[in-house]
Amino acid sequence: MKKPFDGKILVVDDDPYILMSLDFLFRKKGYDVLVARNGTEALDFLQKEPIAIVLLDIMMPDVDGYEIARRIKSSELQKDCRIVFISAKTSETDIQKGYDAGASLYVCKPFSTRDLMKQIEELV
Repeated sequence: MKKPFDGKILVVDDDPYILMSLDFLFRKKGYDVLVARNGTEALDFLQKEPIAIVLLDIMMPDVDGYEIARRIKSSELQKDCRIVFISAKTSETDIQKGYDAGASLYVCKPFSTRDLMKQIEELV
């Protein structure tokens, strides 16, 4: 199967069910996927190699998604990385804060995996 694009997708969420389902979904579609269970693991991946897209939860126990997004945006290694927030924070203020932190897309939980896949394919 031809890979949809050349980059890697990093999925960051402290919910193991969301991690497993998104990992499975993107691998099935031919994407190269990395998973991080918290912000610290995500930052470790982000320091090692360029990532094309980060699917990022906001509320995590260690480093929140907004802080990770700010670090991505200030990183020369990740200058081409696109950020997709996937969050239960659904207020207009939270969504605007996500875009202000550098998001290309903000998806509210619960979400349709079919719609998410379509939106990710439009990003790449």
